[in-house]
Amino acid sequence: MRSRIVLLVLGFAAACSPATSVQAFQEPVVRLPLPSPQEIAQLPADGGPEYNRLVFESSPYLLQHARNPVDWYPWGEAAFAAAKALDRPIFLSIGYSTCHWCHVMEHESFEDSEVAALMNAAFVCIKVDREERPDVDNVYMSFAQAFGGGGWPMTVLMTPEKVPFFAGTYIPKHARGGRTGMLDLIPKVQTMWNTRRADLLQDSERLLAFVRGQTATKGAGTLDAGAFRKARLALGSVFDAEGGGFGGPPKFPVPHNLRFLLREHALRGDAKSLAMVEKTLEAMRLGGIWDQVGFGFHRYSTDDKWLVPHFEKMLYDQALQMMAYTEAWQVSARPLWSATIEGIATYVLRDMTAPEGGFYSAEDADSEGVEGRFYVWSLEQLEAVLGETDAKFYADVYGCSERGNFQDEATGRRTGLNIPHLRLPLEQLAAGSGDPLGFMARVEALRKQLFTAREARVHPFKDDKILTDWNGLMIAALAKAGSALEREDWILAARRAAGFAVAKLRDPKTGRLFKRSRAGQAGLPGLLEDYAFLTWGLIELHQATQDPTYLRTALELTDLGLEFFWDQEAGGFWHSPSDGEALLLQSKEAYDGAIPSGNSVMLLNLVRLARLTGRTAYEERAQELVDALGGQVLANPSAHTQFLMGLDFLIGPTQEIVVVGDPLLPATKDLTRCIHRAFLPSCVWLLRPLGENPPIADLAPFAADLTTVDGAPAAYVCTHFACQAPVTRVEALQANLGLKPAASASGGKQEE
Repeated sequence: MRSRIVLLVLGFAAACSPATSVQAFQEPVVRLPLPSPQEIAQLPADGGPEYNRLVFESSPYLLQHARNPVDWYPWGEAAFAAAKALDRPIFLSIGYSTCHWCHVMEHESFEDSEVAALMNAAFVCIKVDREERPDVDNVYMSFAQAFGGGGWPMTVLMTPEKVPFFAGTYIPKHARGGRTGMLDLIPKVQTMWNTRRADLLQDSERLLAFVRGQTATKGAGTLDAGAFRKARLALGSVFDAEGGGFGGPPKFPVPHNLRFLLREHALRGDAKSLAMVEKTLEAMRLGGIWDQVGFGFHRYSTDDKWLVPHFEKMLYDQALQMMAYTEAWQVSARPLWSATIEGIATYVLRDMTAPEGGFYSAEDADSEGVEGRFYVWSLEQLEAVLGETDAKFYADVYGCSERGNFQDEATGRRTGLNIPHLRLPLEQLAAGSGDPLGFMARVEALRKQLFTAREARVHPFKDDKILTDWNGLMIAALAKAGSALEREDWILAARRAAGFAVAKLRDPKTGRLFKRSRAGQAGLPGLLEDYAFLTWGLIELHQATQDPTYLRTALELTDLGLEFFWDQEAGGFWHSPSDGEALLLQSKEAYDGAIPSGNSVMLLNLVRLARLTGRTAYEERAQELVDALGGQVLANPSAHTQFLMGLDFLIGPTQEIVVVGDPLLPATKDLTRCIHRAFLPSCVWLLRPLGENPPIADLAPFAADLTTVDGAPAAYVCTHFACQAPVTRVEALQANLGLKPAASASGGKQEE
């Protein structure tokens, strides 16, 4: 549905189409330094002549706009009170700091004095960082999708009562390519508001009713193992057998789809599922979506070969990809998977880790006003760094040419710039070189030279806010990978981040979570994903370390989640807390998009915690959650793969393991190593150390009375509620778990 009055009067028919054919600005964007905290404290409430109200905010995205001539407000009651007092509609702009088209619209319009003057006269203007306020973003994204669009920057025109009458994406300054321009839009909206407001308000109420109907929680549905098959078949039907991934360009990595397929292979013996995973993981790792020089994954691929990425790097992508590659390594022990895991860890710990231990949010796609400039190379640039002979060798290996493979965004012509990528894994290229060890050493030496040279370039902007939910994902990934590949440094990094989260992102009085921290200041109420994802990280950290402190905190956060987010009438978790800000729509989402939904992750958390502690009330809540949101999942199972992983754990069969022994003894370590290295998607385990009344007994009383066997460390395995006799040998434990001999870790670190 689209708003009839706005579309007809303003000519918005094409306003929501993707902004892919519009030329991005090429000149460098100069951002002057912001005033010091002491200087900010002396500014008037509106920011004064040089700044606007965003100068008082913490979000890097909002601060990027603090010098705009637009009279921006942050989201809050002051803005809505001003709109009512001035009798004006609201111009709501939602984006994030590493969004390429957000920068384009800022440069074209929000930094332009002509556009800003019109905006200030016609609207009360509000800026929102979608990463800080995903609850607000989620509400208005529903309206943008009702208009047939969706994406960022999101542009919403709405009443002072927060009801939209239009929602779209990027709007250029001047009308172009069938898109209404800001210079045309603003006077028309102002005229409509003053002369046809009744029609406009009627349209907005009609749109609100439509969106509420579309976003209402679907009816309950009976979910069973048939949903797994439907999801598997749906993913298979859109799998790109030649290029890997699912569907056509743009191609997004969706790691939970791959993790779901790994479970289909391991639990139901589906060989095609494994083949789809391995093809996709290899294609991404060889392509330009992987930073071949500095490591880490870019956001998505604009083509069907994973060659040309959208160059921003997001923390959540690194975390979710690391988990997918770790599980693939547990299945096959392929060196390419472990090398990728090591590369992600290297990038995150080098570039995305705060001194206090938390992880930063993202790096921009742009530098000097041009997307990808930091990452691409001409042959001349390669020769300047490597010399002619080594540059030719590197270009042959990484697909670089004089013509280049990176097109100009406006003309579509090749630029002579190259995105390094591989046609085959390096191990295969090395095998055909006649000197595999020398080949690999040469490639690595050249990579290091290029990395050092690239460090001297102007770096993309780094969003240094620390988000609770994304940090939870990275904690989970590092803990999982660290235990599988026996990398204590990764586990230590996960511990440090968890310590930061518990100390700085949690209210010491109430125990409730904050949304984010920046520059030492935590704030904004935590949302469902914050509780779900941080709990996930703590569970994985407990499984990696068997430190009961992490399990205890995970239980506390889960109880808070149930207290403040659980729908007492219909079941399932609301996105916002029961005592939070009242928004136009209440959201109870199960859809697993770029990031899994809070409900999906909470489902798996509840079942895992129930099996770890024996708290059956959690399992009952999990079943109620499945019953409440089953209708959403049944409508499109392949869009709910994280949810299906939780359902898989709930209906089983599952395994619970307790290892009894001194954790420092080699025999105990052998048993735990077997568990860590194996792919056990429906398993949880506990370490019961020697001695009376260990701390874990308070959290998992059933483990208190378990003992060693004739003084030897022992593993107790229960499969689907039936417990086997304890075993003391690794081979016997593998047999009880249905495992092949344990994989070996990859060894070796990647260094700069």
